[in-house]
Amino acid sequence: MDSDTRDGAGLGRATRVAGRSGFVARGVVYALVGVLALQIAFGSGGEDADRQGALHQIAVRPFGAVLLWVLAAGFVGMALWRASTAVFGEAGQKKTGSRVLSAGRAVFYGFVAWGTAAYAAGSGGGSDSDSTSKDWTATTLGWPGGRWLVGAAGLVLAGIGTAIAVRALQRRFLRKLETGTMHPRTRTAVTGTGISGNVARGAVYAAAGVFVVTAAVRFDPDRARGMDDTLRSLASSAAGPWLLVVVAAGLVLYGVFSFASARWRRF
Repeated sequence: MDSDTRDGAGLGRATRVAGRSGFVARGVVYALVGVLALQIAFGSGGEDADRQGALHQIAVRPFGAVLLWVLAAGFVGMALWRASTAVFGEAGQKKTGSRVLSAGRAVFYGFVAWGTAAYAAGSGGGSDSDSTSKDWTATTLGWPGGRWLVGAAGLVLAGIGTAIAVRALQRRFLRKLETGTMHPRTRTAVTGTGISGNVARGAVYAAAGVFVVTAAVRFDPDRARGMDDTLRSLASSAAGPWLLVVVAAGLVLYGVFSFASARWRRF
């Protein structure tokens, strides 16, 4: 084996480890957000059901600071893996659009890693999702044509959420998993978590997008909502807290699906 082959194999192993660690980190956060949302649905939780709330739950546990740094490292791994797929392409997907999407995800997880590390270091890691959403909306509405920009952003977010849910129902996520190595029962379980989890995640994105569009139409930044307020709004819907229970359980299952992705994702 020549040096170039060894270097390529070593890079491949490194990106796989980075990607797997990222999926584990993502799974931990989504599972905790789902649990926090369930507590809200049953009236026993006051913690924000978003990434900041999840980080707080980790921070107050024994060795919480250490766990936060491990989580930050996992998100760094995800950012690096996404960056590598933007440059070299993901397994089975070499299209330019997929690479651009991977680049965007790399930037996103880079910010998530920074925020997690900042929280671990004791600086708070930024505002919660609700404050961030309202602040961004208020700032953008003040720009020339800001109402149109906010409305467009809301439509994009709602469209992304809808696409996530539709693709989940089509089971397209299975194309990215090594399903051939799974036991039939395992594949059934992974498929169930993938559908339920992605539909729940898509529903949250879509609902948040609708709130952003409403903020643009009403020219009221307080109408915009982050993940926590979006989830809480489900509890006050016509379906009552049970809609929030269903979505929250789905977010927990998305966390489980992320753990499965760490094991069976094609890298």
